Amino acid sequence: MIDTLRNLPAPAKLNLLLHVTGRRPDGYHLLETVFELVDLCDRVHLRRRDDGAIVRAESLPGVAAEADLGVRAARLLAAATGCRLGVEIAIEKRIPMGGGLGGGSSDAATVLLGLNRLWGLALDRRALMSLGLRLGADVPVFVFGRRALGTGIGERLRALPAPPAWFVVVAPAVEVPTGAVFASAELTRNTKPLKISGLSRGRSVYRGKNDLEPVVCAAWPPVARALAALKHAADSAGADGRLARMTGSGACVFCPVDDEPVAASIRKRLARQAVGSVFVVRSLDRHPLSDWSFCRGSALGRRDPGRQGAT
Repeated sequence: MIDTLRNLPAPAKLNLLLHVTGRRPDGYHLLETVFELVDLCDRVHLRRRDDGAIVRAESLPGVAAEADLGVRAARLLAAATGCRLGVEIAIEKRIPMGGGLGGGSSDAATVLLGLNRLWGLALDRRALMSLGLRLGADVPVFVFGRRALGTGIGERLRALPAPPAWFVVVAPAVEVPTGAVFASAELTRNTKPLKISGLSRGRSVYRGKNDLEPVVCAAWPPVARALAALKHAADSAGADGRLARMTGSGACVFCPVDDEPVAASIRKRLARQAVGSVFVVRSLDRHPLSDWSFCRGSALGRRDPGRQGAT
């Protein structure tokens, strides 16, 4: 049995649309969203411990160990399975924090996927998704591992086929607190859901909107400036700036484009403006660990399964 897994990818996500369709009696908002996994990834390193301790090998600025979703994921998995092994967790952050790209949720999912193999638990996908939901509404989609329509509070997932896509992502130098956005009195909470048949056709997912975007742009001007700059740069490069929008509860904004050269042109135009960090990313057909975590065999002997995944 190996004791170390390195470079496990934890990909970011984009919400191609995000509709707030209602509110449950317990206060949770009902959503309709399309999750797109992209190849901007954090990297997770796991080292098995035989003493049962679950520890973070390195600190994350602004994130206490007790609040770290990766640590919480490992503790939840151990408690749920009765596993007496421990783990040392290190996370290399590449996904901007507080940007609506799901970095913390993805890290948690990758810890679940990695420990499923490292601890030899052999849990199936449904079991890991159920555990992930206890950590946060976005965690299950990273275990699900595919582009998906999410409903409910985002946990009811249905795969959506799609061709590969390129995106330009701008991360303004500001973090947006999700709770404050959902608590806003200005938030629209009655958007009519789209038909699933329409979402299955090409670029139809871009017809939607992000209901949180007006609230965030009004309260956090750097997000509004980044979105305006991205739309203008996209139009100037021959793309469709009308498709630019915010992901999640912000602060990151993105625009889909036809190919990498167009994306590179937009990034070059934005580099001359002080609107934040700019990334060119590509969609992922599947999470790099989606199948690896649930299969048995020689692949378990690989010390570096992440090399098969996104960069």
